[in-house]
Amino acid sequence: MDMSVNVPIDDPKADTEWNDILRKHGIIPEKPPSPTLMIEEAIANARDYAHQNRLDDKDLDQLDELEDDEDAEFLEQYRRKRMAELSTISRTSVFNQVYPIQKPDYSRDVTDASTHTFVLVHLTSSLGANSESRLLTELWRELARQFGDIKFCEMKADVCIEGYPDKNTPTILIYHDGDIKRQVITLGELAGTKTGIRDLEKLLIDVGALKGDDSRLSHSALPAVNSSLTGRKAMPPSSTAEDDDDEWV
Repeated sequence: MDMSVNVPIDDPKADTEWNDILRKHGIIPEKPPSPTLMIEEAIANARDYAHQNRLDDKDLDQLDELEDDEDAEFLEQYRRKRMAELSTISRTSVFNQVYPIQKPDYSRDVTDASTHTFVLVHLTSSLGANSESRLLTELWRELARQFGDIKFCEMKADVCIEGYPDKNTPTILIYHDGDIKRQVITLGELAGTKTGIRDLEKLLIDVGALKGDDSRLSHSALPAVNSSLTGRKAMPPSSTAEDDDDEWV
């Protein structure tokens, strides 16, 4: 008949030779990893990543200035990478302006165009007093010049969608592969009237329109946009316009 044996255990968490023997035989669970070691490892990994990617925001002239400070082979690798990026950007930068959209052309100029590239539509306010809409119009122009491979469009919201409330403007609709991938209703979802280029760059990274290491980005544009969206979903002009004004929130 099997007899249970009581094994003396003082402190199962203690780092002792006796506890090592008990852990080896499965009598007590393995000791959990030290939080301090995990933190130190995370810090070391972050430092290593930062070191390996320290040249990501450098242009060709800045890379040339680092010839005396960096390993020649490593520097040449980054130089080739940057030249390849510039070649791709030059080849795909075909827009470089904000396109005004008319309702009859929406399907062709936005939905269909998004099968080839990201298309962003700014639904503007019809009222001149909407400061957020005016701000986004200026930022839209700058983004269009900066990222010519993305198509930036603009259209009055109440022309695009009959009955669309002005309080929901500006609205950003982001299209890709023929469908809406993201919508942002007012700049309150970003930084309000303090929204800047970096906030919009983060949004573009978040939806996949830009890569986090794109050399055209502002230095602090990191991929960390909270994309929780509020309000009723804005539908493109192809949808029916039978909704009453009071159905919009």
